[in-house]
Amino acid sequence: MNTGTIVLLVILAVVAIALVALYFLGRKAQKKQAEQQQLMEANKQTVSMLIIDKKRMKLKDSGLPQIVLDETPKLMRGTKLPIVKAKVGPQILSLISDDKIFDSIPVKKEVKAVVSGIYIIDVKGLHGKTEKAPEKKKGFFKRLAATIQEKGGAKPLK
Repeated sequence: MNTGTIVLLVILAVVAIALVALYFLGRKAQKKQAEQQQLMEANKQTVSMLIIDKKRMKLKDSGLPQIVLDETPKLMRGTKLPIVKAKVGPQILSLISDDKIFDSIPVKKEVKAVVSGIYIIDVKGLHGKTEKAPEKKKGFFKRLAATIQEKGGAKPLK
C-alpha cells in the first residue's frame, strides 16, 4: 500500500466517525427539544398585553433579567433573538418571541398572547385580527423566472 491510499483510508475513517457522532448528538438534541416543548405546553397561559416594541437584538442588550443571561450557554449570548417589549398589567416586560410568529405580532396594539414563562408561543388579536407579515420581495431571478413563465417560454423553476 502506498501513502496515498493510507491517507485516504484515514480521512474516510475520520469522516465516518464524525458522521456517527453527529447522528447521535442530533438524536439527543431532538429528544431534549421534545421534552422542552412538552414542558412549555404544560406551563402555557393566556395573557392580555399591549405590545410596545419588537426587535431582533442580542441577548445582553435585550433587557432580560440577569438570571436568564447567566443560564444561557456562551454560544447563544451573541446571537440575535426576537425580543418583544410589552406592558402586561402594570409592568413592562421584555419577552422572547417564537421565530414563527414574530413577524405577525402587531406593534402598539393590545393582543392576547399565549405565554410560557418569558417565551411568547402564540398571539391572537384582541380587537380584530392580527396583521399578517408583508410578503418578502422577490429576488431578481425569481421575478425573471415568473415573467418568462407568464409568457409561456420555459418550465417553472423549483
